[in-house]
Amino acid sequence: MGPELLFAFVMLIFVFLLLAGLAIPFSIAATGLTYLWLEGGLSAFNGLGLISWGSMNNFTLTALPLFILMAEILRHSGLSGRIYNGLSRLVMPIPGGLLQTNIIGSAFFSAISGSSMATAAAIGSVAVPQLEERGYNRQLSLGSLAAGGTLGVLIPPSVGMIIYGSFTDVSVAKLFMAGIGPGILVTLLFSSYIMFAALRRKDVAPGLGGEDKSVLIALWEIAPFTLLVMGTLGSIYLGYATPTEAAGAGCVLSLFVSAFFGRLSVVVIWASLRDTILVVGNLLFIVYAAFIFSYAVSYAGIGERLTQALVDTGLGPTGFIIAVFLLYLVLGCLVESIGMIVITVPLLFPIVIGYGLDPVWFGIMVILFVELGQITPPVGLNLFVIHNIAGGKLSDVLAGAIPFMGLLFMAIVLIALFPQIALWLPNQMF
Repeated sequence: MGPELLFAFVMLIFVFLLLAGLAIPFSIAATGLTYLWLEGGLSAFNGLGLISWGSMNNFTLTALPLFILMAEILRHSGLSGRIYNGLSRLVMPIPGGLLQTNIIGSAFFSAISGSSMATAAAIGSVAVPQLEERGYNRQLSLGSLAAGGTLGVLIPPSVGMIIYGSFTDVSVAKLFMAGIGPGILVTLLFSSYIMFAALRRKDVAPGLGGEDKSVLIALWEIAPFTLLVMGTLGSIYLGYATPTEAAGAGCVLSLFVSAFFGRLSVVVIWASLRDTILVVGNLLFIVYAAFIFSYAVSYAGIGERLTQALVDTGLGPTGFIIAVFLLYLVLGCLVESIGMIVITVPLLFPIVIGYGLDPVWFGIMVILFVELGQITPPVGLNLFVIHNIAGGKLSDVLAGAIPFMGLLFMAIVLIALFPQIALWLPNQMF
């Protein structure tokens, strides 16, 4: 059996394991080990020791647990509710009311969480009771929360960008800065759609009514988050700190902010550390399994063959990007976001370099493809996060998310046509 047929065979094994319900890291690792054994026998396992050490001994990944810990401290101290309430006062004049708060609140929380699921869970748990109490349209409410959560992997700091940078050696600081323009674009598209829907149908957003509209109170409530964003992203942009250093400082700053504005206790710190360990353990297990798979692919020389095969087809850069988009569209139905990145990026990145595409721009495109996967049935994890919070029918969340999938596709097309949306800020920074 030739290398290409062997690769196709093990990929079928991978899809079978996923459909059978095996957890993603075990599916990836089992596929990689099987491929190594079929390609080179037991002697092919000799490099696994170095791979195990090299995959985890990666300074870029150090920022991952720190950003997640920062978000968990804020979530457990109750500050996610504070930002939602503060922003709800500020968006009162905008058609859509609390639906606008879902999007803008998610964008704001994304700037300190780095995780799509964490953003959806933090904002969703606060928003759902208030939306139901005021009689907002259920489908649009839940869809906006699921879609707003996707901003967690686009607006920096982003777990997806950190992992992409660890596999490609692309500057994480540049990726962070490149995510700001697209993040603003997607936020504006989501917000504009809600505004249009609210103006077209009055029953979509009944209005807030009767609450204190003081702008000063609202600004005071979002002050801790503004302080954190300025302290983390600002220090990266100005060149005072690397992403890892900014994440460490953000953790310390989040403790002070939680003590002053929220509720900080030993119980909160313990819960934050526990949840961080669970999340990071899962993420790093996926990354480790992906390094094994990447080693197997490299051992068999598939990366070089795939690159040459795509170049020989004469697709060109545009055709390649369309093919990658279709690949992620399919994977989004089977694999969660981090799994998509770690499976595909080691294979695709040599092709990106071969076509002369900007690796920072391609990283943002990958993150956008992953965003779409977060709300693509049947495995769009944000759909299940919001459904678990709201209860009722999963079909309500699915129906509400469909328009936002179209808006994400629109953002992908715009950034493909106008790369400077992503590249202008990092080019100014560096």
